[in-house]
Amino acid sequence: MKSPFLTMIAEQMYLKRYAKSTIKAYLYWIASFIRFNSMRHPTTMGDNEVELFLNYLVNQQNVAPNTQTQALNALSFLFKEVIKKPLSLSLSFIKSKRATKLPVVLTQQEINNFFKVCSAKHYLPCGLLYGSGMRLMEVLRLRVHDIDFDYNCIRIWDGKGGKNRVVTLAVELTPQLRSQIQLVDSYLQLDLKNPLYCGVYMPHLLRKKYPNHNRQLGWQYLFSSHKSGPVDLSGLKFVQSRGYLIAA
Repeated sequence: MKSPFLTMIAEQMYLKRYAKSTIKAYLYWIASFIRFNSMRHPTTMGDNEVELFLNYLVNQQNVAPNTQTQALNALSFLFKEVIKKPLSLSLSFIKSKRATKLPVVLTQQEINNFFKVCSAKHYLPCGLLYGSGMRLMEVLRLRVHDIDFDYNCIRIWDGKGGKNRVVTLAVELTPQLRSQIQLVDSYLQLDLKNPLYCGVYMPHLLRKKYPNHNRQLGWQYLFSSHKSGPVDLSGLKFVQSRGYLIAA
């Protein structure tokens, strides 16, 4: 990120545990607001400039109501948390009235047809998305120890808004989950034999608190990447494999 001001805002949002997608969206709208006002610094602006910008989004850009609301939330964060000059609660601007699209909901038969043609490598993640009501990133970030077979549930840590929750585990997926864990364990045993294996990523400085946990099965990602990409470290060539750095 080139702008020191936007970098500072991003750092504040990370400290407040905002989701990466929210940070990206807020930075986009804050940058758009600054460009709309001819690159003036937000400290020199206030309610009037915000109202003009929100009107512009509706009149010229024809944005949806949710888009305008997101832009307003981004600017509210900017003025309240960064500039320390909260916006007025009585802002006067044109609210978007663009028709909201009705959601498309698949029938049970359509879901069954989907799973019939779903590829083997995607069947289990899709089953968790549908059967447990999880978000995509929550499925991709699952660790082995997040699956609780005794209580038929899945524990989700640091989800949207930094919140933790428990969701139901569909018993039909239990055999596939156990097979997936066995696959992860086989990968781990191979990695442990490599002297350059550095372990899985540990969140929130747990790597320092529990230095050996990154090599335990429970902390391994349930769905590891099957692709590798080159990474250069100190003149040595490595590949990123299953979240680890391994000699090429």
